[in-house]
Order: sequence, then structure tokens, then C-alpha cells
Amino acid sequence: MTTTSPTAGDDISVAEVPLALKPAKTSADRAFLVTLLGASVIVLAAIFAILFFLAKSSVPAIRHSGVHLLTSQHWAATGFHQQFGLAGVLLGTVMIAAIAIMVGVPVSLCAALLINEYAPTWLKRPMTSIVDLLAVLPSLLYGLWGLKVLGTEIYGFTKWLSAYADFFPLFREPDGTFGNSIFVCGVVVGIMIIPIVTSVSREVMSQAPREACEAALALGGTKWGMVTDVIFPFARNGILGGVLLGLGRALGETVAVLLILSQTNGIHFNILGPGGGQIPALIANSFESVNSLAKSALTVAGLLLFVTILVINFMARRVVGRPRIALQ
Repeated sequence: MTTTSPTAGDDISVAEVPLALKPAKTSADRAFLVTLLGASVIVLAAIFAILFFLAKSSVPAIRHSGVHLLTSQHWAATGFHQQFGLAGVLLGTVMIAAIAIMVGVPVSLCAALLINEYAPTWLKRPMTSIVDLLAVLPSLLYGLWGLKVLGTEIYGFTKWLSAYADFFPLFREPDGTFGNSIFVCGVVVGIMIIPIVTSVSREVMSQAPREACEAALALGGTKWGMVTDVIFPFARNGILGGVLLGLGRALGETVAVLLILSQTNGIHFNILGPGGGQIPALIANSFESVNSLAKSALTVAGLLLFVTILVINFMARRVVGRPRIALQ
């Protein structure tokens, strides 16, 4: 809308000046804004409250053990000489998450590509529903399946790895015992993160400009060439963000690992054999049965895990928010 403001004493109108639009805020708008601000404040307050609690509760263990909390693998929560070394469970947590990423990410990308580009129209919705169903299954079910089924069915494969891939130190198992291992936990957790990575990857891949995809095919390119030259470059940031979110889930998984893993607190490099540690499983298994100083040491482990997952989620948000590269 424009208006004309004539100058005094002149018959000629000045240039038309647009009126500034100032939408009026109704009471419903104000109430909605207050609700959003209140919800945001509650979330931030909860995060800072958890961080403050963990930091405050960690002080006694830090004063008692100092840097040995991170460098020692000895854990003795009883007796006169209590020791709290988290090096073993830190290493086990990282190894389980790394195996989960190596197992889950390729399957997730293949599933996202199949749903978006290769599956017929009538099959896309059922496949999407199946992926979403995996996301809502409780961790307990994954843990029971991994303990009772996968631990037995994967025995032959782990034995084959130990026999023919022992040039890689992690696959060496001199005792010849397999099962309840870091490797089985990593495979189960990798299956658990598939829905997260698949959903994020499928969403960002679906936003690739179809005219660019059709142009690549019209110029004589193959379907795979279109995927690698158009869809993957366009969706790269979003896929990486989904992988980081899956990594955060893998680092924090508790129930499934607690059921499967034969928990030990020392450094354990043989991922095919029983034994190994993980921070969430250690906390869940020991927190109610130890004294106050050991609880403080477990809180330090929880603080490390909390900060790590928080940083990973911030990284994922920043990666997803980056501008996409221009398609040539």
C-alpha cells in the first residue's frame, strides 16, 4: 500500500512512499510468545542444573584422585586404598561407539538412498514406517536380542575374524573365547542408531533439487553418477550431522550394553572376547552399591559423558546449519 504526500503550495505530488507495515499483536500472539520463552528457559535451566549437579558432585573424587581418574585403569571402590581409574571404561565407550558408527552408517545411507531413489512408490511408505518402528523399540529389546540371539549367531564370524584377521591387533583373541564382547555390543548399538542416521539422511537427500538430478540424467549420466555428483554433495552436511547425532546416541546407550557386556574396568583391547567397560553401564551397575566417594567418581564419569554428548550435539547443529555447496 502506498500513499501520496503533497507539498504545501504545490499541485505536483511527491514520490510515492510505501507505508511501513506494523502487524498488531493479539493477546493470543503474546501468550504464544510467552509460552515459547518459558519452554526455552525451562530447557536451558534443566541443562545448567544437571551440569551444576554433576560438577558439584564430582569435586570429592577429583580432590581424591586428581588426574589419575583419566590415566589409571584400576578401580577399587572398597577397602582402605580406594582407587578410581576411568581409563578402561573411557576406552571401552569409545570403541563401542566407533564400531557402532562403522556398522550403522553404511546401512543407514543405503537405506536412505533406497527409500528416496530406488524403491517403487508403493514401497517407500512401508519402508519408512519400518525404520521409524526401529527408533521406538526399547533398548531392553535390543539388549535381549543381542544377548540371546546375536551373541550366538555371530560366533562363527567372530571366530573367522580371529583366525584370518589377527594381523589387526584388536581381532586377536589368544584365549579362544568369544561372546559378551565389545564387538557384539558395537554391532547391537550400530543397529540401534540406524533409524536416527537414516531419518536425517533421507530428509536431507529428499531436498536435493530435482531439476539438477534430472539434468544429470538427461546429459547421459547414470543413476549412481547422479547420486554421487548431485545428491551426496548437496546432502553432505546433513548426513554428517545425522552421523554425529548417532554417535551421541551410541556413546550414551546403557541398557543394551549392560545386558550384553561382561563388565570389566581395566583396559581391554581384545574386542572379540568377553570383557570391557563402558561409562553408562558402569554407572548403572554400581551407583547404588558403593560409598559416597565412589559415587563421586562415577559422577565424574557421567560429567565427562554429558559434556562429550553435548559437544557432539552442538557440532551436529553447526554442521547441519552450514550453507550447502552450490551445484554446478
